[in-house]
Amino acid sequence: MKRVLFVCLGNICRSPAAEGVFVHHLIQAGAADRFLVDSAGTGSWHVGRAADPRMRAAASRRGIALTSRARQLELADLERFDHILTMDATNLDHVQTLAQEHRGEPGGQARIEPLVRYCSRFKVLEVPDPYYGSADGFEHVLDLLDDACAGLLQALDV
Repeated sequence: MKRVLFVCLGNICRSPAAEGVFVHHLIQAGAADRFLVDSAGTGSWHVGRAADPRMRAAASRRGIALTSRARQLELADLERFDHILTMDATNLDHVQTLAQEHRGEPGGQARIEPLVRYCSRFKVLEVPDPYYGSADGFEHVLDLLDDACAGLLQALDV
């Protein structure tokens, strides 16, 4: 079983959307039973909350349900997951710093990289945070995530 974790700042917009989009792709590919998929945030502000209602609505219009609850990234995630995919450079730095602190201990073998590395249609460096923007921002993020998750699925040989 492959284990994939998506990480953003608060775990209420980008990473739960990436989780939902990736699961949607897995279901379409008939591969959902071969993956464990989750999301987390580097911060703890929203722990226990559902995804932002604007993101849930935008995803729902595409037939994607966002059902996870926000949680904070923890050290054990470095051992629990094979792939940790971040939304922006700050998230990437946070996860890499956590991994460096963990180096030398058992486990911690997760591959940590930006999710946008798997985009084929969009050429971007980050998935922007739509939290303070307009409704169009949520749609754009979902477009980016759809592109990146399709590429990730292909890269994982599904």
